[in-house]
Amino acid sequence: MKVYLDDERSTPEGWTRVYWPDEAVAILAAGEVAEISLDHDLGDDERGIGYDVILWIEEAVALRGFSPPIIFVHSANSSAREKMEAGIAAIRRLVIERKVS
Repeated sequence: MKVYLDDERSTPEGWTRVYWPDEAVAILAAGEVAEISLDHDLGDDERGIGYDVILWIEEAVALRGFSPPIIFVHSANSSAREKMEAGIAAIRRLVIERKVS
């Protein structure tokens, strides 16, 4: 499954649309996600931001041996995009370290 987290953009064909981080995390936790594409700003910071999904994936990889999907960022927020890309790099490092151990 491909998951697309966004509040405004059109959903690409073949992707499952979610609007909030908790929806994305629920699908990720079920282990059915091959790819996920994340927006950062979702219109209600109280409900969460795309970076929250990165944090959940990083923790799941580090503490529970979670196998992360391919992660894309499609946010127009340049500083948030950088932060999210740094999180993705950290996830990749964790995965590599796990394979080496």
